[in-house]
Amino acid sequence: MAIGKEQVLTSVEQRQPLLQLDRLCKSFGAMRANEDVSISIYPGEIHAILGENGAGKSTLMKMIYGVLAPSSGRIVWQGEEVTVQSPAVARSLGIGMVFQHFSLFETLTVAENISLSVPESAAALSPRIAEFGQRFGLPVDPLALVHSLSVGQRQRVELIRCLLQKPRLIIMDEPTSVLPPSGIPPLFETLRTLADEGCAILFISHKLDEIRSLCQRATIMRAGKVVGAVDPTRETNETLARMMIGRELPHPTRVPAKPGETPAMEIRNLTSVPTDPFGVVLNDVDLTLRPGEILGVAGVSGNGQKELASILSGETTLPRAERERILIDGVACGHMNAGQRRALGLAFVPEERNGRGAIPEMNLVQNTLLTAHANGLVRRGFINRKEARTLADRCIADMDVRCQGAYAEARSLSGGNLQKFIVGREIMLKPKVLIVAQPTWGVDVGAAAAIRQELIRLRDDGVALLVVSDELEELFEVADRMQVIFRGRLSPSLTRAEASTATIGSYMTGGFLDRPADSEAEAA
Repeated sequence: MAIGKEQVLTSVEQRQPLLQLDRLCKSFGAMRANEDVSISIYPGEIHAILGENGAGKSTLMKMIYGVLAPSSGRIVWQGEEVTVQSPAVARSLGIGMVFQHFSLFETLTVAENISLSVPESAAALSPRIAEFGQRFGLPVDPLALVHSLSVGQRQRVELIRCLLQKPRLIIMDEPTSVLPPSGIPPLFETLRTLADEGCAILFISHKLDEIRSLCQRATIMRAGKVVGAVDPTRETNETLARMMIGRELPHPTRVPAKPGETPAMEIRNLTSVPTDPFGVVLNDVDLTLRPGEILGVAGVSGNGQKELASILSGETTLPRAERERILIDGVACGHMNAGQRRALGLAFVPEERNGRGAIPEMNLVQNTLLTAHANGLVRRGFINRKEARTLADRCIADMDVRCQGAYAEARSLSGGNLQKFIVGREIMLKPKVLIVAQPTWGVDVGAAAAIRQELIRLRDDGVALLVVSDELEELFEVADRMQVIFRGRLSPSLTRAEASTATIGSYMTGGFLDRPADSEAEAA
């Protein structure tokens, strides 16, 4: 139920706004990312910003935090107009931000990263980081090097760094997108406590259940403009989605899988010790993936998902003597690198889109070439630029990627649109085996449904898919079978009928380790 601005503000209109945005605009050349955006944020409220990928949400938040300068309009902080020239200025005002794309130095430890924005040494911060992690349900090793952390663990670092600055306004851009289900309630309790103490929170999420349970107000954006204000507690997921995307929310459809007999990929009794001292050891991993099925891998972030994806994609290789631990289409390939495995028909979508899935400084045509060059785009050492452009254009059209064309730099796209492009690029390679890690991280509800439908379509076309996701709802929607990873070990395979929320939850805390060995027939 959409309501007028005056009605929304009834409970807060007597208070002085903490932050006011007055007709804020931001243009990038001919593209208008934000147009005449006016919003008031009050102390002690949790305020949602809702919109599709590319609606202008992240651009707006970056202007508040000083990463981008407005083209026009005013930012008013505690009744006074301010110019937020940098994040340092924002932090000095009392504004903190947790980015969707992390701003961490990979070669520094957790404590060293946090010390760059908190006026304490890394040594002094370490016990405080551990204390905050325990208090807020965000455990992380202060001495761990960031490059060794999973996406979910890096998200924890960003949250702790923000909280340690004791801000008056916290901006959160998709803060729960890679948190395990068990990590969300403690985070929300923390946010409610902060709000009760007078801290304002700007909350961006595509998870509508979270918006309805956490936020008191929601501003809806579409195409860079504010199109409405609602009380999310009075809405349903369907009505919120309809306001966001301007149409009914699509739902993926599926029929029962018809997997082939011969495995497309096998892992046989694989044990792997990572070179990174903070990595997770994979123990006795067995996995069978057949054409025409989707196998979902669930688990709390940081339990070996990163290491499993790396060793399956070929980024991490095994000694030649252990090459038969991994087979693709019957070919022993444990010793092969990523390029050689792609030649066997493997495609891969990594969980980190910036740096691994795409190179931010390169345009979309160049990013297409990164994995599609062997598909006729390079002949005798020369790039077929016309064909590369055609492929990029097709990916943009098929996946509804909102951008300024095939020559737009990857970093100019919103996170969700870049994710759609990377998934689309790998799908267009027509793989035999597709491994996808966190397929809809930071993607809006409409685009997430489209991506999941594409994965189901690939399955129906005979492709074997392995989907690693922290979102149980996503796996229940697309997977034909499920396994859980816990401390580097894979659980027995569960059919859709067996994979109840209770069973998966038990497995995510290691419940399967005490279970008697099941017959391999069940895994099939």
